[in-house]
Amino acid sequence: MHSQAPDVGAPSLLEALRTGTALLHVALEKRLPFFSDDLNADWYQRLLQAYYGFYQPMEAALYDCDLIPEGFDRVLRVKTPTLLNDLYALGLSETTVKALPRCTELPTLETPAACLGALYVLEGATLGGQVLRREMAQRLGIDARNGGAFLDIYGAETGRRWKDFLDYLGRMPLDAHARQHAVDAARSTFSCFEQWLDSQEVLL
Repeated sequence: MHSQAPDVGAPSLLEALRTGTALLHVALEKRLPFFSDDLNADWYQRLLQAYYGFYQPMEAALYDCDLIPEGFDRVLRVKTPTLLNDLYALGLSETTVKALPRCTELPTLETPAACLGALYVLEGATLGGQVLRREMAQRLGIDARNGGAFLDIYGAETGRRWKDFLDYLGRMPLDAHARQHAVDAARSTFSCFEQWLDSQEVLL
């Protein structure tokens, strides 16, 4: 990993990630159907299947590459098992889940910095979970027991875990080149995710 002293006056890794992904984040949020009047149980299930089709190969790529800098707790933060349990709770069989399409157009994760950028997107996606959980419970009767655990995956720990992740990012001694790698990977993660959801016809 690039470990030079941070450039004087340069934005922090977090600032660079926030600025670099802000527009992509807003654009994707506008297309997610969670608050659409037309969202029904079938659409919700297809949406969750599409999420699984991205998160499963994405997390496998991240955790198999052995490039994530030390200090990230994979066991605590892995999302795929919760998505899998939600799909089973919605009535899908193991055979059906295994046959679900998987995203093959994933961001390139060739450096520790790129992994940090991708993780920033996945961890940031946990924010706002309580709002989604309440909305789905009210409108579709879906909660953590019957297919909605992923929506609020960290529950009451969401705020603390996000802060812990930001502290982790803040300890990474990345130079300007590495920070740009992280931003590029974060932007690519957003883009790949949106393109995948679009291909699965689950977005607005």
